[in-house]
Amino acid sequence: MATSTPVHNGVGSSTVREALRALAGAGLVQARQGAGVFVVSTTPRESWSTQLRRAAVADVYEVRTLMEVEAAQLAARRRTAADLIAIDAALAERRAAGSRGTAAFVDADIALHAAVVAAAHNPVLTALFTEFVPALRQGLIDLVDLLDLRSGDPHHGDTGHAALVEAITQGDPEAAGHTLRDELNRTLSQLRSA
Repeated sequence: MATSTPVHNGVGSSTVREALRALAGAGLVQARQGAGVFVVSTTPRESWSTQLRRAAVADVYEVRTLMEVEAAQLAARRRTAADLIAIDAALAERRAAGSRGTAAFVDADIALHAAVVAAAHNPVLTALFTEFVPALRQGLIDLVDLLDLRSGDPHHGDTGHAALVEAITQGDPEAAGHTLRDELNRTLSQLRSA
């Protein structure tokens, strides 16, 4: 004896159930036991990555500050000789990028921060930072251009970044955290006033 799948306007029940699950997962409908399925929103929930891309750069920067200051302190405690070589190379590349365009400069700046985060030797921090990079990159390019930050100084922020590298090299977590917090807070202030 063959079993048949109930059909609703030419669509099988399993297809309808799967569609309702997808709509519920997106936050558009909600099933209520014994009452049916109700529309609860006309706008789907966004994924974590989509929310990050849409978030104001200043909001992402606040979280970045919280995360990276701790990472810098951990890097000062945990850095290896190989980490110091990578961080020094990233600082040198950031300086070299000062003579190139904004995108190259921002990429080099992010690479330096990524090297610091990597030196913390915490894979969760590294993964979180990596998730922030796309949102940060475009926001920083826009910020540098909007505020014309590099017109007077193509190596904008070099002193603070050099001090950060020195604090990590010296194994001084307090100085590393303080230096990075000051540097990021200066940029955050500029973001808010833009």
